[in-house]
Amino acid sequence: MSLRLGIVLVSLAAVSVAGQSPKAVVAAHSNTPASKKNTPASKKSMVPRTSDGRPDLQGTWDFAQLTPFERPSEFADKDSVTEEEAEEFAQKRIETTNKDRRDGGAAADVERAYNDFWWDFGTRVAKQPSLVVDPPDGRVPPLTADAQKRIAERRNHYEHPEERPLAERCILGFNSGPPMVPSAYNNNMQLVQTRDQIVIVNEMIHSARIIDLNGRAHRPKEIRLLTGDSVGHWEGDTLVVDTTNYLRDGVFRGSDTNLHLVERFTRLDADTLRYEFTVDDPTTWTKKWSASIPMTRTDELMYEYACHEGNHALAGVLMGARYQETHPQEKK
Repeated sequence: MSLRLGIVLVSLAAVSVAGQSPKAVVAAHSNTPASKKNTPASKKSMVPRTSDGRPDLQGTWDFAQLTPFERPSEFADKDSVTEEEAEEFAQKRIETTNKDRRDGGAAADVERAYNDFWWDFGTRVAKQPSLVVDPPDGRVPPLTADAQKRIAERRNHYEHPEERPLAERCILGFNSGPPMVPSAYNNNMQLVQTRDQIVIVNEMIHSARIIDLNGRAHRPKEIRLLTGDSVGHWEGDTLVVDTTNYLRDGVFRGSDTNLHLVERFTRLDADTLRYEFTVDDPTTWTKKWSASIPMTRTDELMYEYACHEGNHALAGVLMGARYQETHPQEKK
């Protein structure tokens, strides 16, 4: 967790506790996919380009968002929202996510894990009712019956450390992906670009992907990687990244190893990168679905994420499970 993020949150928490919610900055871009927009010539000319004429996607990009991932009930029939509606929603979310609120008593305090100093849900909200843009209702499609069973069987296993989630074991971040989705902190990624390769480094656990742009095919299905096998190509001014061959299931929202992910990166102007992705996993969801997330360029540095594989706290987690097994009457 970076000191930079903490300083921002201290300021937000202090204002919120005083009953004066901080003003959220409303993003100027709508949820219309960048690939379907007719970009004005004036905007297009503002996009930096590399020596080979491609849009220059390099830099550090902040994707923290107060925009809900799935469409909330108050926006159920809306394809877009006004600045006033977006800002009102953002103010409410800043207040409800403040971890220094003491609602719920001692048990809730323990479950919070950190006070508000350490969290960064961002201060921006896009003028779109949800980050999920397809299906049109802004909701992730239902899980298949097999996926529900698979996820239930995987839940609450405490026999040995390898059964615990990858994020808990500091192996893969819960927002570093792919795909990348906003979460509670470390919502930054750095993109490095050459003619032949793209490298994406995430602040969360510093996971990195090297994406080949030379037109190679995916590796054989027998060769699998934790973050999948990513190959890329350009479609006009949009970088398209196709990822398959995931090593294990559960990497993204309960997905299977059959997950097929297509990501699109479009630089809209000097300070905005539109990130879109489509998830195709018929063994997990009843149909494909897509999300669209605006990222903002930042000059801030990415800091080390102080998490390590072999988390020593796992010993306490497993000891707690053994205690519950021998004292079932105390489980509650």
